[in-house]
Amino acid sequence: MIARPRKVRLVTGIIATVFVVIFTVVAVLLRNTPTGVFFHTSDQVAMAGIGVLLACGALWFTRPKVTADAEGVNVRNLLGTTHFSWDVVESVSFPNGASWARLELPDDEYVPIMALQSMDGERAVTGIRELRRLLKEAKQRSHQG
Repeated sequence: MIARPRKVRLVTGIIATVFVVIFTVVAVLLRNTPTGVFFHTSDQVAMAGIGVLLACGALWFTRPKVTADAEGVNVRNLLGTTHFSWDVVESVSFPNGASWARLELPDDEYVPIMALQSMDGERAVTGIRELRRLLKEAKQRSHQG
């Protein structure tokens, strides 16, 4: 099972494109300003570079991903990837009002699953159901063995 957020990827793609286009247009028009300030080519390149950096920052929000199989689940959020074997996962939940799902761990700890977001509606529901099915199968195997 592999899941990634869909709507966030669409929105951030549009935002990233807008950043690049706007900052590129500003960079091209920078030499023709009536302010009396003289801009160099390096200023134009820097302005376009700022647009690219902002676009990269926006695209960073497309990073979340969750992959799961019979052995466990890998959760990749904004700052890192963590692997959890099914024996440490107590449940998969989606609390009321939450933006994304989470893995419930022992001692009241949890890990957000930013790849399964409420904005994605039925896709998130399908992802939660698949994770719960894999967790249930892993629990059944551990009780049998």
